[in-house]
Amino acid sequence: MEIDFLQYQVRNGDTLTSIASRLGMTGEELKLFHNSHCPKMDKVWFENLNDVKNIFVPTHFKTESQKENERNNSLPGQFSDSFWAQTYSINETFETSFESSVNIDYTIDVNLRKDKNTGLYILSYNQRDFKSGGNEPDDKVSGLSIACMKSIMPLEFILNEQGRIKGLADHKKITDTFTRQRKDLEEFYVGEVARNYMDSFERNISNEVFLLQQFQSTLLVQTLFPKTDWFRRKIKWTESFYFVQNSFPVACEIKPEHKNKEEDSVLTILSGKITELCTSQEIMRGIRLKKPAARPASGNILLEYTTHTKNKNLLQAKASVLLSHEEVLIHQHHINITQG
Repeated sequence: MEIDFLQYQVRNGDTLTSIASRLGMTGEELKLFHNSHCPKMDKVWFENLNDVKNIFVPTHFKTESQKENERNNSLPGQFSDSFWAQTYSINETFETSFESSVNIDYTIDVNLRKDKNTGLYILSYNQRDFKSGGNEPDDKVSGLSIACMKSIMPLEFILNEQGRIKGLADHKKITDTFTRQRKDLEEFYVGEVARNYMDSFERNISNEVFLLQQFQSTLLVQTLFPKTDWFRRKIKWTESFYFVQNSFPVACEIKPEHKNKEEDSVLTILSGKITELCTSQEIMRGIRLKKPAARPASGNILLEYTTHTKNKNLLQAKASVLLSHEEVLIHQHHINITQG
């Protein structure tokens, strides 16, 4: 076991302050340190050390300022392309009071590059290997849905200086790609239902604003692409989140917390609750009403990030949103994002 203190022999004229100043401490800090390590009968309480023979002193004392700097240096602090790994495994669970829970697994590949002409960061994003309840979807509708989405992958997004998705790099490329791929899809997925679905999918992706919101409003994107300043926050603040995909963002009061998870990683926890005066029905339907909410929605969000202390790489992220109406839970969504 490593010993983090030594026994200093008190000399004539020594005081708590004079000893502490040589260690970079205050007299009060030294007194507290000594009293926490010495036998009960040897505790000191006064500046003068008359009749005190020995004082326990730390071997590696750090001031609060030094500790704060170390904590800050262990956390992501600015936008960096090294924050993300190339591949993440995703597990999502959806629960409502109206339907049975749904559990899905899939893999995403991300690659970030800087455009030489514009100076913008372009994110290449690909989803693959979908499973539901541990099995590959075997029904036609699910298969068609996955096939349509797969046909336009990878998607390219523009990231802002905070590391958040702010736009599509080339919307026309997406629509043109689906137009070409649709011919192959129609050879396998035949019938009126399949044709109507592909028509709807094509209309949706042709609307650039709607397509972008579809991704921005997912819990996956909100979690995987956090604002870089979230990690250095120390006091409560207000942030807006989508509790339901394709709804509207809801203001929440967020409380930050940091914990050393292991020697080479740190855990950042952001816990929040809805503060905006809107109803759960408005959030679920995605439509804000003009009249004020008589019974505002009750909801909570929890984000947890495990990052490497040296390279600031995202190792794991977890998130949960819970939405209630009159103390009855009506919507839950949990996601677990693991590197590799």
